[in-house]
Amino acid sequence: MARRKRANPKGKADGAAVTPTAETSGGSKPTGPAGLPLPSPVAGTNLVIADIVLRAAGGLLRDRMEKGLLVKSYDKTKAEKLVDKRGLATSIALWGASSLARRSPLGLAVVAGGLAAKVFYDRGRRLDKKRRAKAASAPPASNSES
Repeated sequence: MARRKRANPKGKADGAAVTPTAETSGGSKPTGPAGLPLPSPVAGTNLVIADIVLRAAGGLLRDRMEKGLLVKSYDKTKAEKLVDKRGLATSIALWGASSLARRSPLGLAVVAGGLAAKVFYDRGRRLDKKRRAKAASAPPASNSES
């Protein structure tokens, strides 16, 4: 069965890459895939700019999301303190765990398993604490038979 080639809507030969170049005809600025002008004619500079913008936006979004999740359990000042006053060791540990989880499926499984173990540990401690409080508040059983 013969396969028919699809017509290229832009009139370019098949396999031709659509890449912005520094030398454009007519002296206009290079444009990106959406037709917007790029900030620099150097591709490496554009990548650095995009990386900085994406990391900054991601960091702001992450901080807002963390504070929003913590406000459900704590008051606003406590939530801000928990997010903004992180120590260097905590920041490095979080960065390492997210890096490990992002790089491979095995790393993701290790990090997810560690988080699940922490959740189960915390839940067990909470239930044990509740059990002890209930036992302490219950009246002692009397074994006095006369």
